[in-house]
Amino acid sequence: MEDKTRAMATSDDAIGIFDSGVGGLTVLHALLEALPQEDLVYLGDTGRYPYGTKSAETVTRYSIENVDFLIAKGIKLLVVACNTASSVALGALAVRYPVPVVGVIEPGARAAAARTRNGRVGVIGTEATIASGAYTTALRAVKPGLEIYTRPCPLLVALAEEGWVEGPIPQSVVETYLATLQKSGIDTLVLGCTHYPLLKPVIGGVMGDSAEETARAVAELLAARGLARGRGPGSTSFFVTDVPDRFIRIGQRFLGARLESAVRLER
Repeated sequence: MEDKTRAMATSDDAIGIFDSGVGGLTVLHALLEALPQEDLVYLGDTGRYPYGTKSAETVTRYSIENVDFLIAKGIKLLVVACNTASSVALGALAVRYPVPVVGVIEPGARAAAARTRNGRVGVIGTEATIASGAYTTALRAVKPGLEIYTRPCPLLVALAEEGWVEGPIPQSVVETYLATLQKSGIDTLVLGCTHYPLLKPVIGGVMGDSAEETARAVAELLAARGLARGRGPGSTSFFVTDVPDRFIRIGQRFLGARLESAVRLER
């Protein structure tokens, strides 16, 4: 059944992307830049964010419900643009669905391992992502001798969702979270949550952002499977599980006119 369904996918089918909210738009932006000819379908589960404080079982259930919707749209590849979901649900999704599944953890880990010069890497993420140890596992799989320092930073998701990405309040929160990591002597910091790149103005000088690396991994996988779309431009559709107003307002800050509207799903 799996092979037959995959064989039915065509290059004209869309790429499906989901996240708990606006954070995955950083990955979508990278996909738009790398693959402008592709159709993209994005689902932000804004009615149930944040995922990072929820149990693995709950995040997995939410993820399955999100992917059921995207599969019904006829996608050819799934991007789990959420570090929490990637850390606890990726395996279940890969087994359950007959399309290639790409998470954000392994691409980000590969980039960080390649960039560090002193072998000391910091990872910030949600409580669930840090507790899962997924980044530690992925980083050591690439480069076993790394020293890895982790820090959960749950408030950063709320700041990003509210659009508080600059100014004294986010600056103070970031400085408090990163103080111990700075003392550890890291030279590379992994932004282990797709919301965090929205706070780059206050985080500053970070490395290991997984959005571009994930887009690169998607492009390579599409080419390898013969599923890359050869013509464009592609279209982009946005869906959310709560009122779309805030999602559109925040998303337009870095997507501009590409994000003019979003459809609210009724569940």
